[in-house]
Formats: sequence, structure tokens, C-alpha cells
Amino acid sequence: MGYLENFPPLSQRVQRMAESETLRMAALARELKAQGHEVINLSIGEPDFDTPVHIKEAAKKALDEGFTKYTPVPGIPELREAICTKFKRDNNLDFKPNQIVVSSGAKQSLANIFFALLDEGDEVVILAPYWVSYVDMVKVTGGHPVIVYSDINQDYKSTAAQIEASITSRTKAILFSSPCNPTGSVYTQEELASIASMLSNHPHVVVISDEIYEYINFTGKHASIGTFEEVKDRTVTVNGFSKGFAMTGWRLGYIGAPTWLAEACAKIQGQSTSGANSFSQKAAVTALTADLGPTDEMRAAFLHRRDLVTKLLSEIPGFKVNLPQGAFYSFPDISNLFGKSDGNKTIQNSDDFSEYIINNAHVALVSGAAFGAEQCVRISYAASEAELRTAIARIAEAVGKLK
Repeated sequence: MGYLENFPPLSQRVQRMAESETLRMAALARELKAQGHEVINLSIGEPDFDTPVHIKEAAKKALDEGFTKYTPVPGIPELREAICTKFKRDNNLDFKPNQIVVSSGAKQSLANIFFALLDEGDEVVILAPYWVSYVDMVKVTGGHPVIVYSDINQDYKSTAAQIEASITSRTKAILFSSPCNPTGSVYTQEELASIASMLSNHPHVVVISDEIYEYINFTGKHASIGTFEEVKDRTVTVNGFSKGFAMTGWRLGYIGAPTWLAEACAKIQGQSTSGANSFSQKAAVTALTADLGPTDEMRAAFLHRRDLVTKLLSEIPGFKVNLPQGAFYSFPDISNLFGKSDGNKTIQNSDDFSEYIINNAHVALVSGAAFGAEQCVRISYAASEAELRTAIARIAEAVGKLK
């Protein structure tokens, strides 16, 4: 016991890793609920819709037919073919099945990529605001995150010139999401064309494009950077089923990648988790090949909520709000509230603000610091309209007490 106390047998890698802030806030919300408080949780990155019936029926059919055995490491052939068809249909991306790797969630897809690409000290340029796990995933695989910041005045989108200024001889990859978690910002075809053109001068840089929110896009047209000639042979497109099909608990993600990278990711996965869940993969085939009507309905509901939340948040003094073009988050800049106090708590940063709101308004948000934007908070509108109205009214009341 004394040995373990003085020399904990944990790797430095694990000890350096930060806890996920989104999961921490969700746990705090559950704790307050257990104490009897009526907490509205707007910290979760999860659709509040059920998985469409036809997808669940496909999984049941697979179970009934005994499709319960191990699967090929990169995914069942039927699903990899369906993903190739989807990439061509929706993204104008040309992949063969051997360039597809199916994993237990897009998070594992990303981890596979980083383990495959990065040696100690290799740099990954990450566009901020970024998804909460990017930085620690790069660090744990030996890489060094290089952050390119953009703020609300840029609609939280980095320019090609900003990105290029951060590229060095050690840069192995650039990483971004569009639609973006946490901001909801969406890169246009023209913006991606500018980035791709700039990258033609840096042929050693791999592009990692996280497109998990592709189907929750309010612009009418999703653009994939992998379609551009300058980068198509070194772009890995990451996607999955959690957001667009409300399949979070099914744990299925996938990549389309250059053959050499897809093979490396399959090699890593083969020594870790092996193939993803069998009957989930059968259901995923149905998700991609059947009618997308339920997905369209879900997107329409999120668009309605986006407009409601943007209007209500814009009415709170001290909040600066943009208009998200995708995903289901608002990412207001609340830096005008820094230095203010209710007499007990002084708000110095977004961590303070998030804790103040959950303790005083019983609404769970996520500090923007977790996403590389200390002046912001992330608010999920994956909740009912009634919950959103109540939550924002509580936030407004709590903010009103800050002087």
C-alpha cells in the first residue's frame, strides 16, 4: 500500500490527460439531480431523438438471424460498400472499400488516425474552437497540438493565412470539424477551396476533416475538403452515425482515407478492439441506404430550436451571439460578464460562469475553455423547446444578478 501511495503505477501519459469537461458537467448535473434539484442539462452533445424505427428493426433482424459473431476488423463488406456509396452520393468523394475503416465510434476513428500518424513531437494544427477531446487525443499519441484561434468576429472560422502561419516542417496534419462542435460554424466551399489551395504548398501535411455533424447542416449544402484536387489524396474524412441518425449508443464511426492510412488504422484497431459491433453494422447499412426522412425531420427541428435559442440568448445583456449554421450548439461570447459579481461569486472566466450557472440556475453548460475559447460557453439545444425556454430564462435571471 505504501508503495502505491508513493509511486502510483500509472503512466505519465494517463496522468497528463485531462478529464473530459463535457462528461464532468454531465456528472455534476446528475449529482445535483440526485440531491433533488430540477437540473436542465444543456451540456450533452447527443440528439434527444430516438433512433429511427427502421434502423432498430434492421438490428433486431440481424439478431434474429444470428448475426452476432466477430466482424472483420475494418467493418463488414456490406457496410463498407454502403459507406463508399454514401461518400459518392453525398460528398462527391471516391473511395474503394479497402479505404474504409469502421470503428466503435468516430472518437475511436480519430484515435486510430493519431496513433497511425504521430511520432513523439510531431505537430498537429488544430483549428479552435475545437472539439473537447482533440488536444488530449493528440497528446496521448505523442503529438504536439498547435492551436489556431478564431473568435466570434470571424464566425469562429480560421483563414488559410492563419493556418499557414502555424505550419512548420514538423507539422504532420491539420484537424478541424465542419459543421463544428462546439460553435455550429460551417466552412463553405469557397473557404475550403482557399485552405486546400494554401495546402498545395505544404504536401507533407495530412488533412483530417471531422464531418460527424454533416446531416445537421442548415446551409443546404455540405462541403467536404477531400473533394479538392490539391488535397484529395491526403485527406481522411471522419464520420459516423451518432448525430445524423440519433445512434449515439450504437458506437459506430468510420473513415474514408488514403489506402496506406486506412491499412494502418485497421492494423492498430486489430490490436486493440478489433471489429465493431456486428448487428449495429447491419443497422448502419440500413441507415445509409434507406430513406433519410427521419434525419431531415430531426434537422428541421434543430433549425427551429436554433432560431429560438439564438433569439433568446441575444436578449441577455452581456451575451454576444452568432448564428450557427449546423450541429446543435450555440457558443456565445460571455466575456462582457467577466469581473462582475453577485456579491458571493465573481466571474473571472468561462469556468466560473459555468459553475455559477449550474449552482444558481441549475442549468448545465460547458465552459468554452474546454474547447480552446475561454471567453465562451457551449449551450446544447438538443432539448425540448419547453426545456430550452425555461433554461434560458433561468440563465437570464442569474445573469441579471451580476453587477
